[in-house]
Amino acid sequence: MSSIECNCRSHRAGNCRPLRGLSCRGVRWFLGLTPQALCCRPLRGLFAALSLLFILTNSSSALAQSDRAASDLSSLPDRNKYAVILNGASGEAAYAKQFQQWTGSLQQTLIARFGFANDRVRLLTEKPVGTTAAPATAEEVRKVFAALRNELSADNLLFVFFIGHGSFDKEAKFNLVGPDLSAGEYNALLTALPTHRLVIFNLASASGEFIKPLAAKGRIVVTATRSGQETNATRFTEYLLAALLANDADTNQDGHISVLEVFNYANRLTAEFYTRAGRLATEHAMLEDNGDGVGHQKLEGGEGLLARATYLDSLSVEQAANNAAIAKLLRDKTRLEGEISQLIARKSSMPEPEYETELERLFIQLAKVNRTIKQGMVPATDE
Repeated sequence: MSSIECNCRSHRAGNCRPLRGLSCRGVRWFLGLTPQALCCRPLRGLFAALSLLFILTNSSSALAQSDRAASDLSSLPDRNKYAVILNGASGEAAYAKQFQQWTGSLQQTLIARFGFANDRVRLLTEKPVGTTAAPATAEEVRKVFAALRNELSADNLLFVFFIGHGSFDKEAKFNLVGPDLSAGEYNALLTALPTHRLVIFNLASASGEFIKPLAAKGRIVVTATRSGQETNATRFTEYLLAALLANDADTNQDGHISVLEVFNYANRLTAEFYTRAGRLATEHAMLEDNGDGVGHQKLEGGEGLLARATYLDSLSVEQAANNAAIAKLLRDKTRLEGEISQLIARKSSMPEPEYETELERLFIQLAKVNRTIKQGMVPATDE
């Protein structure tokens, strides 16, 4: 492709550098901007901001239709995903009823909407009914994770949900029937598993103290509170379930529901509840996904990359793709988006010319990947 030409003042003065590798036609297809908006050096910062906004929020929408069609290729449950739901000690009849309702709704949603296999959703409750649930005791928790050590492989994805009350007195605990287990003990159970692909939702009070003990590379930890001092019963669970069922939770319209999208949606609804009620918020949900042990309520500066690329949907990126080549492009897309976010987080520590050059290179690569996927130009393979 030829370089962009323009007739702006900066160009005539020789102070303007065209964006390499994109023709005027390509620019209009990619962003709908004029050549001057990309050529003029004074506007390059604006271009970078607009380009990032477009890529991270809109470029994936072109894939939504093809992703949904690919998901329809198989009605079978995804047996690569597991879930453990812990419904702990309630303490009061009203909480017992509420926790049981939330637990039932979560179990049904994971299976019916997100394609979890029935036999891969393990349920431990205060008062188990039938043969599909076990009592929520420390002994049974250990049994479940011992069984998972033999069942899981390195590629499996495990979700763990805590629904109930928590406490913090020197160490964080989740209330079980009988003796409780501490956050450190749960970390030992999780660390012993073959897979490091773990998503933990601790929806209990005082759950913020679970972040540091559970944080590790490859893990996503979501808590309903930011510390052990937020001890009131939480409402975040209710809004997390609403996020899992909401049609508009897929905010970037890519046909998938990510952990980050669910977190942001539930966080917003929780904050709105306290605002409407005119009450001081007694809970502040947090997310940690880079292993540093520091949770964040708002994800920015390179935070949330793993949560954004981890989906609750029944099909993985590879399974949702029509062929191996498309699967590779989708992985490349996720990687490039992550590299762009990380680059922006490092902007203040980089020389401006180096930052602009690297940002431009990543934008061009991502544009090419998105265009190839959109136009369906990759031939099917038998791999």
